[in-house]
Amino acid sequence: MKSAQTPNLPTAGKEYVQLPEHLFRRTAEQYMADLHGDIVDLQNQDSKPASLALRRHQFLLMGA
Repeated sequence: MKSAQTPNLPTAGKEYVQLPEHLFRRTAEQYMADLHGDIVDLQNQDSKPASLALRRHQFLLMGA
């Protein structure tokens, strides 16, 4: 799992400029995509095959 980092968003200017708006939108989209990926990873860990594989791996590490 990736380390959680909060993205720095640009502050709004007094006049509309397309580039900062585009950067803000892209940063927000990437942040939401990362969040979605983290949620999917967590849901996959709860599934039975992943849970059994994780338990097996933990059991094997106990003997090491």
